[in-house]
Amino acid sequence: MRADRRLIDVLRDDLGSTGTKEGCSIGVCGACSVLVDGELLSACLLPAVFADGSVVVTVEGLAQGDELSPLQVAFIREGGFQCGICTPGQLIAATALLAEHRRPSDAEIREWMMGNLCRCTGYHGITRAIKAAAA
Repeated sequence: MRADRRLIDVLRDDLGSTGTKEGCSIGVCGACSVLVDGELLSACLLPAVFADGSVVVTVEGLAQGDELSPLQVAFIREGGFQCGICTPGQLIAATALLAEHRRPSDAEIREWMMGNLCRCTGYHGITRAIKAAAA
């Protein structure tokens, strides 16, 4: 593998994991958020060689077979998504948040999710969804 290939390119082009989206390409929008060994990272910034041997979780890895995760179900029920461009990154960031804080406060939700930009929903549905999944 070439050392200059980004993780997002390997995920999307080589592995067919197209749930992870590329938005800004500079690591500020959150659309390409993935978990690498449990750490929330931007796949558009990470050289793929740095993830070699690591456990990488994309939005495709949140469901168990055909069964959506409780967080995914909450996003649907609470209106935490719209167009789908930012939703995968939102779900990954919220997964990392809930792994760190099982019952996050509003301030913790805002802090963890501020790196994920959404142009469609506002953030009320996303916040409701995270709280519902935490309950």
